Amino acid sequence: MTILEAMEARHSVRSYRSAPLDAGAAETLRQAIDTCNKEGGLHIQLVTGDPKAFDTRMAHYGKFSGVQHYIALIGPKGDQLDEKLGYYGQRLVLLAQTLGLNTCWVAMTFGKGAAKSRCSIAPGEKLVCVLALGYGTTQGVPHKSKPMEALCQAPAPMPQWFRQGMEAAMLAPTAMNQQKFQISLDGSRVTARSLGGFFSKVDLGIVKCHFEMGAGKENFTWAS
Repeated sequence: MTILEAMEARHSVRSYRSAPLDAGAAETLRQAIDTCNKEGGLHIQLVTGDPKAFDTRMAHYGKFSGVQHYIALIGPKGDQLDEKLGYYGQRLVLLAQTLGLNTCWVAMTFGKGAAKSRCSIAPGEKLVCVLALGYGTTQGVPHKSKPMEALCQAPAPMPQWFRQGMEAAMLAPTAMNQQKFQISLDGSRVTARSLGGFFSKVDLGIVKCHFEMGAGKENFTWAS
């Protein structure tokens, strides 16, 4: 399965089978997490065999069941932290899908205290959210998307690489499926901005990850 195929196949899953992670898959994820941490200056961690973080009132309210593994998205506090964790977290989400694993972004409906007790969080660092991880009892369902023209601004005719980037961005998960982002093109420079809302900076990082993979990094530069 390619990364682009993983984008199409991957949907949020909240119900999981009580099964340990395949050892090879877990090691592949750990290596990828190490790479993300080095590139992004982050402290993302894989936690396995911990049902307590999702055995809380909030987790039950969020309709989670059987979650025993998760990826804790942690990094040094700062204005760019949420977007960075969205970007690198989604890279891990797509990798997990290629490994036969299911995932779900979880911002509020988990036991943050329980998760913190299983992680190493240095002074000045923050646990922003987690990725539920494991073998789903289902494969989830696709989310509806706004039309492409509502999510971007680009001159006509739209370059093929930009269209492919937008098609990938439309597959990106966002909080409550709000898709509160706008992507615009000026020459070969692309601007992605958040339109506000719940966890919108994390969403922006996720969307930029998808756009970049769909469009090809060699075809454009991000506007600062």
